[in-house]
Order: sequence, then C-alpha cells, then structure tokens
Amino acid sequence: MSKPFNTIGIIGKRDDTGVSKTVAQLVAHLSDSQREIAIIIDRESAAQLPDWSGRVCSREEMGQHTDLIVVVGGDGTLLDAGRVAGPFETPLLGVNLGRLGFMVDVLPADMTSTLDEVFAGNYVNEQRLLLSTHIERANGEVEKLGPFHALNEVVVRNRDFARVLAFDTYMDGDFISHHRADGIIVATPTGSTAYALSGGGPVLHPTLEALALVPICPHTLSDRPLVIDAKHRIEIVVDDALNTQALFTADGQMNESLAAGDRVVIQRADRSLTLIHPRGYNYFNILRNKLHWGRGQKSYTDQP
Repeated sequence: MSKPFNTIGIIGKRDDTGVSKTVAQLVAHLSDSQREIAIIIDRESAAQLPDWSGRVCSREEMGQHTDLIVVVGGDGTLLDAGRVAGPFETPLLGVNLGRLGFMVDVLPADMTSTLDEVFAGNYVNEQRLLLSTHIERANGEVEKLGPFHALNEVVVRNRDFARVLAFDTYMDGDFISHHRADGIIVATPTGSTAYALSGGGPVLHPTLEALALVPICPHTLSDRPLVIDAKHRIEIVVDDALNTQALFTADGQMNESLAAGDRVVIQRADRSLTLIHPRGYNYFNILRNKLHWGRGQKSYTDQP
C-alpha cells in the first residue's frame, strides 16, 4: 500500500520569479483539494507569493517536515532539493520548467492531474543512488571537510583550464592509476547522462548499483572511463607537484579548493533518493526524447 502524502513541501527554482505563477497554481490546487493536506513552501519561493500566510521553512529543513516534496524548476533545482531530502528519505516529484528535464518529468499542464494520480497511489517509485564525499587536507589543519552529498557526480579538476592536473586514484585503498588530465568525474547512474556523458562516459541505467569514473580530456588516449560496483570506496589524491591548484565540486553546486596532497574520499551514501514519476514513466523514452536517439528513423512511443 502506498504511503499517504499528508504534508507537501514545495521548492521552487532559486532567483527565478517566473516560477511563482506555477507555484501559486500548485498551492491553489492543493488548498482546494478534498483531502486534508498541509503545505510548506521553502522560504525563498514563499517570498514571491505575497498572499501566502502558511508555513515556510528553509530548504535544509524541508525533508524533515514533509511526506513529499514537489520541485518546480529544472534538473538543477531537483539536484539542490535532492541533497536535502535524501537524508530523510523524502520523495521528490519534479515539475519541469527547465530546458532538459531528465528528472523533472511532469509538464506544468499535467501538474494537477498528475498530483491527483499520485495521491490516489498511481505512480512509479524509483530509488536513485546518492554519493557522500569528504575531503582530507594534506596539511592537517582540518581533519575532514564534509560530508558533501551528490546525486549526479563529484568532480575534481584543475582550477586553471590551461594546465593539466596530475592525480592518483584508488579503490578501497588499492592503487588504480596515475592520471594526467583536466580532471575526473565520478558519476552515479543518474549523473551518467550529465557531465560524464559529455566527457565520453557510458550511460548507466538508474537501477544499477554502479559508479562511472570518467577522466576529463586525459593526456593519454589509454586513460579510459571505468565502471565499478558502488559498494567500493574511491579516493582521488591531488599530485604533490609544486603550485598544484585543483577544485572539488559536487553536482556543480558546491565547491572547495584543493591543494597538493589533498585527498577526496567518495562513497555511496547510507540512503538513496526516492523519485516519484507519473504512471507510464519509461526511462528509455526519456533518453529517446532528450538525447534524440533514433532521430529520423521509426517513431517509438511508450507502448510496446
């Protein structure tokens, strides 16, 4: 039996007044519903609704107080929401006001009808792997920095795009390789269709318990992407060459500077992120529509 969604959180795209109309429509539909639904809006989105006098909270608190979070924006907004919802196992439903929409797959025109279906228990529940990362400083000033959570990927790259970064990779303490490249991407199956795909990495089906290690513009052509089981711990150690300056990023939204000898430790998070999709959701249909697979050939639908 599906878990009831009695308290709904709403998170809108940051610094975008254009989403307020959709958020207002969403609030109106939930308020007029026959169901007794409590609504909480993130503080930034609520500030764009002058008539809203209900509950508000920070994004960081949202997962703790809600049964379902509706994300209004693009994939970047969902990534932002996913990091705060994941630790509380609060599911996310994405309304697509962005450009691509790999994860936010509900069109605004279908928003209210989709929510009614979700409340009736007609939806697809999908688990997505999360990463948890910490940084160990070589100088010992900070024992550990983090954890940083990521739904798409963790990236270590050179701060200076005109220079190659030297670094070593390890799996569970075993040395993998020494690399000279612009950097490296450690991607989840969700992130395999993002930065990692642009870097030449493989597409991983979201149900896989796997990670892709994708070098960015490697100095040697033999330095190829590597797929490993997600149970393993990955470490990236910045080479101790003179004047090495690198940058760590998580989902392209959190970043920390790295110095020579710093160690980035990447593991699967203790909990996964739950995404809610409309009934009839099909991952391969998303790939065909977003990546234009088979363009100019036979037209396929969700139906067999």
